[in-house]
Amino acid sequence: MSQVSIKNDEVDIVIAAIHSDLTSFMDEWKSVFSGFHLIIVKDPDLKEELKIPGGFNVDIYTKSDIDRVVGSSSTAILFSARDNKGSIIDVVAQHITNLTTPATPFFFNTLYDPYCRGADFVRGYPFSLRSGVASALSCGLWLNLADYDAPTQALKPEQRNSRYVDAVLTVPVRAMMPVSGINIGFDREVVGPALLPALRLAREGKLRWETVEDIWGGMCVKVVCDHLGLGVKSGLPYVWRKERGDAIESLKKEWEGVKLMEEVVPFFQSMRLSQTAVTVGDCVVEMAAAVKEQLGAVDPVFARAAEAMVEWVKLWKEVGTAGSSPPIA
Repeated sequence: MSQVSIKNDEVDIVIAAIHSDLTSFMDEWKSVFSGFHLIIVKDPDLKEELKIPGGFNVDIYTKSDIDRVVGSSSTAILFSARDNKGSIIDVVAQHITNLTTPATPFFFNTLYDPYCRGADFVRGYPFSLRSGVASALSCGLWLNLADYDAPTQALKPEQRNSRYVDAVLTVPVRAMMPVSGINIGFDREVVGPALLPALRLAREGKLRWETVEDIWGGMCVKVVCDHLGLGVKSGLPYVWRKERGDAIESLKKEWEGVKLMEEVVPFFQSMRLSQTAVTVGDCVVEMAAAVKEQLGAVDPVFARAAEAMVEWVKLWKEVGTAGSSPPIA
């Protein structure tokens, strides 16, 4: 499988605005954002008007826009990270590279991504599998404050991730992983309907520690990719995250999600879709039925998640594919 070519106008960058003044943020990321279309989603609780410097191709979406589409975000502060040479990491370029080069989910290559510069397939890797499969999801990582849960962060409040590992890996087929919605790139046309905000906790807050929607959506999309023969990559690019929030207070809210993961992970690990599920929408609807049947009695939150999954697919069919939106987000 050869590398796919993507033009700048085929890429959307989605930014969640949790502060009104985005000037310093946009200026810091200007070298990365310039040349791409930006979608800025204003936090529904943010009352002030957004301050955005000129020079960007940007569309802004507010609560009224969301309500108009779906009817009546989580918080993090990100900065550009630097590699081992001190150069600013081009997050967008790396996600595009991950998505436009093949993935190798069916046999693990011990020398990282064989399509990266300086790497290749190791001895013993079957030549019949070296063409790889299309990559649908690229999951980046965090420097400084890693994506820990509230219990871990509370126990190790001073721990920071300073290890920059210059590597990308394909996540093996049938292996589950927690996905952070902060730093991802994906092929909207291929797996968009599977990245869904379905599992909402009863006491869900606005901090990263207090939500599990992206983790649930990540497992949904991983099951879909495994079923449809698509690849998921993890590793580069990194973003630099600064601390925000009180882990102890967040733990009081997130404890529900921590316990639910003991049910969620085995469910997705054992999930097998039927051969009649040939589209992403088919896969999500079939998973929703399994969620309702197998997890609905465990906790009411799962029954609500199943309903939300079906509604999301309906919404995606109605408005998600309308127009000529770019395929990469």
